Amino acid sequence: MKASVYEDYKYCMQDISSIYLGAKYTFGEIISNDEILFKLRLVIKKYILPEADKDDTLESHLYYLTQESFLVEIYEQLRARIKVNQIEKNRYVTKVYKIKDLASLSKEEKESKGIVIQELKINKLSLMTF
Repeated sequence: MKASVYEDYKYCMQDISSIYLGAKYTFGEIISNDEILFKLRLVIKKYILPEADKDDTLESHLYYLTQESFLVEIYEQLRARIKVNQIEKNRYVTKVYKIKDLASLSKEEKESKGIVIQELKINKLSLMTF
């Protein structure tokens, strides 16, 4: 029997202005993946990993990020947006949050809204300023 690996929401896509990373990626997988822009991998190594762990997924890292964290400023500089699913009127809807808006929600508020993080979107122009 062949063991399968969970690969949904592990993707990196780009368009002219943005990079989109699936939320199931761990930081270790991101920095070792040559298909992801070098500059993004460098920013993660230099600025994010000192305060995070290589085994953290983007999903859990962003979910538990607090307003007081210095990483919120890093993500703000990258003009990051977080795509989430949340419950509204007994159905899931997709919303896009700015990092400060998501970090300002407490863990209890996130749980009550049923927030599930899907994707991290980073602005390419902002990435080049690092």
